[in-house]
Amino acid sequence: MTDPARTPRRVSGPATGRNGTRSPGDRSRRSACRAGGDRGAPRRRTGGTGGRLSLRETLRDDRGGTAIEFVLLTPIMFFMIFGAVQFAMYSFAQDVAKAAAQAGAREARREAEGSPDTWQASARAKANDYVAQLAGPGLLQQHDVQLSQPSPDVVRVTVVGYAPAILPGTEMRVTASSEGPVERFVPDGG
Repeated sequence: MTDPARTPRRVSGPATGRNGTRSPGDRSRRSACRAGGDRGAPRRRTGGTGGRLSLRETLRDDRGGTAIEFVLLTPIMFFMIFGAVQFAMYSFAQDVAKAAAQAGAREARREAEGSPDTWQASARAKANDYVAQLAGPGLLQQHDVQLSQPSPDVVRVTVVGYAPAILPGTEMRVTASSEGPVERFVPDGG
């Protein structure tokens, strides 16, 4: 004779197997559903706390952790991305200022001996042309070309400007100088 406790019950419905029997794991699924939902969620206590979770269970609960991580890390990621773009724009503005200062210094070295009154205007025009050609509008803002002659044989061109600010509150000043000896024609034997 068969033991009725060991004989699988025949039931009908969506949770039944091929022969109308329940699967072995079905009992645990039913108990999880009765307990109030997902098996991975902490069970609510029904003791003296009125159904609230204990502190330990609350700290182990990681529901919503991804959203909190996203909220905390998104501003940091944006700051890093914009910081990289800001650094690239500063580096490019520095290169433009350096190229403009070198072009202005070449012009000043060539013109300073032959035309001592007009070399500053031609060197300033050359440096401004380089800034306009390389930087375009807005990449080297509020630029200024400063010319000086530290000694009678040396000329210096300095380009000062600002890189555009992407990050609020950043003002990045760009300065580049180039100097060199004045070119002179010295005849043979003299």
